[in-house]
Amino acid sequence: MRENLHRFFRAARGAGVRVSPAESIDAMRAVAQVGFADRDILRDTFLLTLAKTQDEKRSLGECFDLFFSQPEPQQESAEQSQTGDDNESGANPSADEHGDTAGGAANENVGPLAQMLLSQDRSAISTAIANASGAASLPDIRYFTQRGIFQTRILDAMGIQRLRDDIDDLTTRNPALAERLQEALNGLRGTVRDTVSQALLLYGREETENLRNEILRNAPLARIEPRQVEQMRTLIRQIARRLRERYSKPRKRQRRGHLDVRRTLRRNAAWGGVPFLTAWKRKHRDRPKIVALCDVSGSVARVSDFFLLLIHSLHEVVDDVRSFAFSGHLMEVSDILESKSPEEAMKEIMSKVGFGSSDYGNSFADFEDNWMSAITPQTTVIVLGDARSNNLDPRADILRRIGERSKRLVWLNPEGRMIWGFGDSEMPRYATFCTVVRQCATARQLERAVSDIVATYQ
Repeated sequence: MRENLHRFFRAARGAGVRVSPAESIDAMRAVAQVGFADRDILRDTFLLTLAKTQDEKRSLGECFDLFFSQPEPQQESAEQSQTGDDNESGANPSADEHGDTAGGAANENVGPLAQMLLSQDRSAISTAIANASGAASLPDIRYFTQRGIFQTRILDAMGIQRLRDDIDDLTTRNPALAERLQEALNGLRGTVRDTVSQALLLYGREETENLRNEILRNAPLARIEPRQVEQMRTLIRQIARRLRERYSKPRKRQRRGHLDVRRTLRRNAAWGGVPFLTAWKRKHRDRPKIVALCDVSGSVARVSDFFLLLIHSLHEVVDDVRSFAFSGHLMEVSDILESKSPEEAMKEIMSKVGFGSSDYGNSFADFEDNWMSAITPQTTVIVLGDARSNNLDPRADILRRIGERSKRLVWLNPEGRMIWGFGDSEMPRYATFCTVVRQCATARQLERAVSDIVATYQ
C-alpha cells in the first residue's frame, strides 16, 4: 500500500497538485490513522492534507476517483453465455444441468487464464490484471505511443500465449468452448486497453503537458490557433511564476565580495589598523521600474496580449510597472490589467484602442505629451511592436528622447529579422536609439527577454 500511495502522489503532481515530500509524509501519517476501509474518508483525508487551493482540491478529487477505480472486466452477453452453456452441455457429458463452464474447462485441461475467463469471476480477473500491470511496470508509462507496448506486456504476464494455444487446441475438439474463449479474450483485451488508458491519464499527463508546452513555447505567438489561446495563457502564467520564484527571493547580505580597504582601515583605527572588523563594498541596486508600450494593432494584437499578461504577472518582482497600449493613439491600461481578469482586460483594451492601423509617430507623441514624466533614470522602457507605421511619420526623435531619459530602451519585435526594414518597417531607424533590440516571436523568446530585463535589477 505504501507503494500505491507513492504512485498516487506522483499522479497528483501530474494533475497539477504541488505535493512536497513533507506533505507526502503528513498524508501517509493521516492515512495510517483513518485507514482504507472508508473510501470517502480516505478521499477527504487527501484533500485536507495535500490540496492548498480550490483548483487543487478539484484536480486532486478527480485524480483520486481515477486512481482508485478500475475498469470493469468486459463480460460476454447473456445470450452468448446461455448459448455457450447449452452447446457445451450437449458436447460435454460432464457438464451439469446448469452449464458448469468451470468444470467443463477443467475437463478440457485448459490453462488458468482460460479457466478464469470462462468462470467470469470479475474479482479474479481484476486482480490478475492489477498483478500483471505491476509486473509490466505500467506506472512507468509516459506517452500515448506506449499504449500498445504496455498492453502486450500485461497480456503476456497474464499468460495469453497459453490461452491462444488452448483456443487453437479446442477449435477441433470443442468449437463452442473455443468460440467462448475467443469472445472472452476479446473482452480481456478491451479491459486491458482501458486499464492502460487510465494509467496514461494518471502517469502520462505531466509528460504530455510538458511536451505540449514545449511545442507551444516554440510556436509563433501570432499564429496560435483559437483553441490554443487558453493553453498559451496558462503557459505564460507558468513562465511568470517561474520568473517570480527565481528573482523575488530575498537576497541575504553576505560578508564576502570585494573588500573596502578605506572603510576597513577607518573602522579599525582604534586597534592600530589591525583588521578586526572588515567592511565590504556594496553593490547599489536600483528600484526597478518598467514602462511597457505595446502595439495592439491587428497584426500584433495576439502577441501583445501575452506580453501584457506576462509583464503584469511579475508585480512581485518589479515594484513599479506601467503599461500602455496603442494602435493609432496611445492610452494607459495599467488599471485595466490589474483590476480585471485577462480575458475581460484584453476585451476592454481591444474595444478602446485595438485592431486599428498602427501609427507609431502619433502614439509616441501622445506618450511624450502626457506621460513623459513617468520615465526616470531608473526606468526600463520596453516597446513591443513590429515598427510598421503605414508609411506615416515615425517620429524617431521622440524615441531618441525616451532613450535619453531612461535607463534602458528595449525593443521587442515579433517579426523575423530578415524582413526588418522592408516595406513600411521603420525598425532600422528605431534600432539606432535602442539599448537592446531582440526578436520576440515565441513564448521562449519572450521569457528570455523578460528574464534578462528583470535580472539587471538583481
